[in-house]
Amino acid sequence: MARQFDLVVIGTGAAGSAVAYRCRRAGWTVAIIDSRPFGGTCALRGCDPKKVLVGGAEAIDWTRRLSDRGIRADGVALDWPALVRFKRSIIERVPADRTKGFAEAGIEAFHGRARFVGPTSVQIGDAILEGRHVHIAAGARPADLPVPGREQLVTSEQFLERDELPRRIVFVGGGYISFEFAHVAVRAGAHVTILHRGSRPLGLFDPDLVDLLVARTRSLGVDVQLETEVTAVEKTEGGFVVRTAQRGQVQMFEADLVVHGAGRVPEIDDLALDVAGVEWDRRRGVKVNKYLQSVSNPAVYAAGDAAASAGPPLTPVAGYEGRIVASNLLEGNHLAADYSIVPSVVFTVPPLASLGLHEQAAREQGRQVRINHAETSSWYSSRRVGETCSGYKVLVDEETDRILGAHLLGPQAEETINLFAMAMRAGMTAAEIKKTLFAYPTHASDVAYMV
Repeated sequence: MARQFDLVVIGTGAAGSAVAYRCRRAGWTVAIIDSRPFGGTCALRGCDPKKVLVGGAEAIDWTRRLSDRGIRADGVALDWPALVRFKRSIIERVPADRTKGFAEAGIEAFHGRARFVGPTSVQIGDAILEGRHVHIAAGARPADLPVPGREQLVTSEQFLERDELPRRIVFVGGGYISFEFAHVAVRAGAHVTILHRGSRPLGLFDPDLVDLLVARTRSLGVDVQLETEVTAVEKTEGGFVVRTAQRGQVQMFEADLVVHGAGRVPEIDDLALDVAGVEWDRRRGVKVNKYLQSVSNPAVYAAGDAAASAGPPLTPVAGYEGRIVASNLLEGNHLAADYSIVPSVVFTVPPLASLGLHEQAAREQGRQVRINHAETSSWYSSRRVGETCSGYKVLVDEETDRILGAHLLGPQAEETINLFAMAMRAGMTAAEIKKTLFAYPTHASDVAYMV
């Protein structure tokens, strides 16, 4: 006998929990399902634990940058096992807290891998849950790599859980996962290689600032190999050999650990979506309309990494989309997402941040733009902390004087980009930003010189 609910939610991350709680507060009966510990990727296997490790790398970097400027850096080292224990202490209560939160809210929680057995019916083990609506927020997993020996690679999740850091690490792919983990690992004493098949890594970020970051990454000792296609991964007595093709030449890289950093895809391929009449794309997710409703099954919605929406795969976007789905479920389809102002950050050391239009896109749109671009290692905010790698690029509309895009590299770029996001959301002009009095000396006070 099927259990009846107003809403069945698949996934307990930001995109799922936001819908579950709001619909439950409105009086709906709600079930929520996850095959892993409750909390989702960001809280347990992604952003939050990663940022703990990045914090350790930042501490090491600070002392080394200032070692000849009054800071005694001798003996300073990153203790990997202790840092991982600290990371676990930060996140270990998340599943229990989520379980308690669901129970207190009256949301019935289920552990298990879900699969559709009807248009709005989902099976978990022996139980069948039938909803008036189903919301898919199952998150993402590492993309399948068509490479012999791919089973030898570890995922980012497995990397985060390692009690010991191997001496030689190869990252496959030149995206944010590889660069962030590489910046941590090299500062922990590992020999790190990044293998990227394209001519430029971090393709969603400003190319001029990416070039600066790549140069800085190499200066740390990371071997960044571009236009390098991985052709095989082989297990050896001493570890692994990664075979590559680079501009027609065969190269081999030895490693003790090979990490998958070559992209992620929606984790929905085993949900039996076809049984529910839900159209989906293996790389992008559930096909949805502007209200995040399935284009083929109106009783089903999707958000976050599981949805083929126009939004970037970021946790704040997942939570935002979840709130939109909840509003559309409760009040009828009326809200569509606006992704025009969404900051994104690569948490390297220093971090790289991006918001709004890129220079090339602005020109392709025929915009008349003023490009403010400079390296800022000579600015006081960089010199006082010994940072030699920093810069910015800000795009200003010549007609309206409003900010069209902001791209930052350097200390606290991950915080400063949010000031640009607020200014753009509020419609502030560059002239108005220049008139703003910021506390000094701060990175925020640099904003007036960037516009």
